[in-house]
Amino acid sequence: METDRIKWNRRFESEDSFLGLRPSPFLAREIERIKLLAPGQTALDIACGEGRNSLFLAQNGFRVTGLDISDVGLSKGIARAESAGVDIDFRQVNLVGYTISEKYDLILNFNFLLRGLIPSEMQALAPGGLLLFDTILESPHLLASHNPDYFLKKGELTRIFEAYCGEILFSEESSEGDMPTARLLFRKD
Repeated sequence: METDRIKWNRRFESEDSFLGLRPSPFLAREIERIKLLAPGQTALDIACGEGRNSLFLAQNGFRVTGLDISDVGLSKGIARAESAGVDIDFRQVNLVGYTISEKYDLILNFNFLLRGLIPSEMQALAPGGLLLFDTILESPHLLASHNPDYFLKKGELTRIFEAYCGEILFSEESSEGDMPTARLLFRKD
């Protein structure tokens, strides 16, 4: 845990905002559909970093819990939430081996891949709840310098969620740019 915490603290210390202040474009694009379909207003932001998506959800009426290993990232998130006048429950946790104990109407898993956590996410999702997943696909240039365990394989995200009771409402893969990504919106039965 300590090695990961130090790594992410360094990244979050290096810039005013590591991934920017705006929410993920995927989340911003889907927010109206999310508000219509989510069975309630509780949300969990997995590996929330500096809280940009947590803040956006809170500003859209959700009661948000944000989890991350980095105390530096979480401190930035807390300050931004206070400045925006919203309340977010930020928690410092090591997601390796973590079990989500509460139920949520919406779960975000962005820019993070820990395959072993997905069953816990599905267990924590309320009936009718939504899970948005947006993370990096493997590519030759990324595999040359990074651990392949942290990248999805082509088609993997859809295969994972086809095994669960529910419906994939949206799925896409993009190989464009330096960061190829896979995105999915799933609704639990």
